[in-house]
Amino acid sequence: MPTLHWIGKNKIINHHLEVPYKVLNHKYSFSGTVKRTTPITDGNMIINGDNLEALKSLLPKYEGKVNCIYIDPPYNTGNEGWVYNDNVNSPQINKWLGKVVGKESEDLTRHDKWLCMMYPRLKLLHKLLANDGVIFISIDDNELAHLKTILDEIFGASNFIDYFCWTKTSTPPSLANKSRKTVEYIVCYERKRTNFKYIAELGDGGDAPLINSGNPLTKIKFKKEDVFFKMEDCEFPSKQYEKAYLHQTIKIINGYSDVDFELSSNFKWIQKTLDFEVEQGTKFVIKSDMFSIRFLRLAESFKAPTNLLKQKYFSVTLDKKNDDIDTNEGAKKELEKIFGKQIFDYPKPTSLIKFFINLVEDKNSIILDSFAGSGTTAHAVLNLNKQDGGNRKFILIEMEDYAQTITAERVKRVINGYADKEPTGGSFDYYTLGEPLFNEDNNLNEIVGEEKIREYVWFTETRVSYSGDNTSPYLGSHNDTSYYFIYDGDGLTTLDYEALADFVKHKAERYIIYADNCLLPETFMREKNIEFKKIPRDITRF
Repeated sequence: MPTLHWIGKNKIINHHLEVPYKVLNHKYSFSGTVKRTTPITDGNMIINGDNLEALKSLLPKYEGKVNCIYIDPPYNTGNEGWVYNDNVNSPQINKWLGKVVGKESEDLTRHDKWLCMMYPRLKLLHKLLANDGVIFISIDDNELAHLKTILDEIFGASNFIDYFCWTKTSTPPSLANKSRKTVEYIVCYERKRTNFKYIAELGDGGDAPLINSGNPLTKIKFKKEDVFFKMEDCEFPSKQYEKAYLHQTIKIINGYSDVDFELSSNFKWIQKTLDFEVEQGTKFVIKSDMFSIRFLRLAESFKAPTNLLKQKYFSVTLDKKNDDIDTNEGAKKELEKIFGKQIFDYPKPTSLIKFFINLVEDKNSIILDSFAGSGTTAHAVLNLNKQDGGNRKFILIEMEDYAQTITAERVKRVINGYADKEPTGGSFDYYTLGEPLFNEDNNLNEIVGEEKIREYVWFTETRVSYSGDNTSPYLGSHNDTSYYFIYDGDGLTTLDYEALADFVKHKAERYIIYADNCLLPETFMREKNIEFKKIPRDITRF
């Protein structure tokens, strides 16, 4: 697959892993006309802060759970007059580029700067998107080709759906200004091909066994999104099956495992070969509890059927004639009704984003916009919920100072009604970015509080949201493993026989226990399946 190279790429390709994890500070909640200090926690959020750091902060609760993402990033036109600085020369972006790319940033073209800004954000958005999720990105032809190439790299070329064409203005360009553009694009990718389930159900046509007796015994890790299980929702314990040994207990939900997992068997390939096949679009299917895994090369083994989502929705041009999609002019009038004045020069209309959100059939879906601007995405969500009785949730991230005065203010006015528009109802919690979880010495930053630390540790171990009660070292159990975090902000903690007697009350096949020190003998720990992890050294950074 072709890849795109630019100045600074080597510095930012894994930068999303280096971004410090920061906690979210709750500032207030809003419901009806009432502003409170206590959280509502109904799922609607507005976050003010750098969207790269904010996306990282969402991972413990929302990784793999966002159903729909819409973003309207800077188009990189070089136009300096926008409220959101569209040529990526805002102080925040420049500071970030200088820190991450180093001296090379001084020589970057604006296209290189734009790619350096977008790449790590797209990597985190990919992590947040659910397996059946879809992302829509507004763009024009300044960066369309570059965007498509890096999306192929991050999301996979096989998960590209199509381009939307949106007629953004009802006024055609004059003879004196032929270069004025009337069309913008929305690029759409799925997290994972929605038609794969239907392909797998075709039986053995076109797929081939990955396991053959006589091959070396090999352990291979499979990502949960790459293997389809042709069976009802169920649970498979860790044990030897007829064809392979399963190293983790997994739950099958809607055809996919709830976690990444490892198998040992007589595989044709080693891990490196399998990873390369996955990059090329190869998928895997397990059709019975024999665990006789098979592989499907989408590009070679058979002709994949037309993607159902694309066939149903994506052969249209978005304009008022076809889908009642408004233009920039209509969006400006909408904002003038809300605020009584012009806010942005080129806002997106609510009807445009509403169209995309409506393609997601789940009325309880989570919608994320990490370039929130004036809050159009929340407006669209609230309108749809009022229209069809849905319970969709929005998460908005806005880094600029107007997050409070424009983004959140618009949502308040939509909830309560404005001009001739009836109230939609609803509520939200408003957050800012807080302290990093680890300080400059790479120790735990105790300012953030033990609850946030426990939430983080639980997520790094299980990749599921934390729901503990914070009253004891016991964090919870997951996949037959019990997790404990023996922590005292005022002193050192020790894992010894007394601590085991005091704290370990939940029977499990395996125990992972965090503390500052450990005095238990290694033979005893092996016998009892106890793994000690030292605070803070062994806390995973992600």
